[in-house]
Amino acid sequence: MNATATALHITLDWHDWLNLFGHYLLLSLMSLGGAISTTSEMHRFLVEQHGWLTQAQFNESIALAQAAPGPNVLFVALMGWKVGMNAGSVAAAFLGVATTMFGILLPSTIFTYQVAQWGHRNRHLRGVRAFKQGMAPVVIALLLSTAWILASSTGGEGVHWPLWLLALASCLLVWRTRLHLLWLLGAGALLGAFGIV
Repeated sequence: MNATATALHITLDWHDWLNLFGHYLLLSLMSLGGAISTTSEMHRFLVEQHGWLTQAQFNESIALAQAAPGPNVLFVALMGWKVGMNAGSVAAAFLGVATTMFGILLPSTIFTYQVAQWGHRNRHLRGVRAFKQGMAPVVIALLLSTAWILASSTGGEGVHWPLWLLALASCLLVWRTRLHLLWLLGAGALLGAFGIV
């Protein structure tokens, strides 16, 4: 089902826009592995709690931004755009983009800049080294939660085993070989185009 067929018609007042901005400000502070690591919370907020996006619109935003060249944070802009378009106008769509992008980028940019300077000055400290090593499992868990939401929402009932097998095979190939990631993305796109996954 395409995004046009699943478009919503919602009404947002200034409290809703402020709520959206505030939520993305908080998500920015949680996005230790990048904005993509907070997509499970974005899904809960936008799709489940408020119904501002459909499941298809949510998935399409992530898939399109990940496939396009440039920073992967662009999926946040696409989500804001779709929330605004669901509210009924192109002006609201631009407001949605600005709201979500400033919300996700502002705190994390300032915080990251300050912490990076401090961490660089104190890189020899045992606590700084331990923190960096300890954050790796947290980031991996956040990314796995994103993968779970995207893979478990295929639209059908039950588990979509070919998709999970493809994901597992891709993980193993990335881990064990020097095969460039773009080849795996291309193979996944072909398998999806032919309806295999």
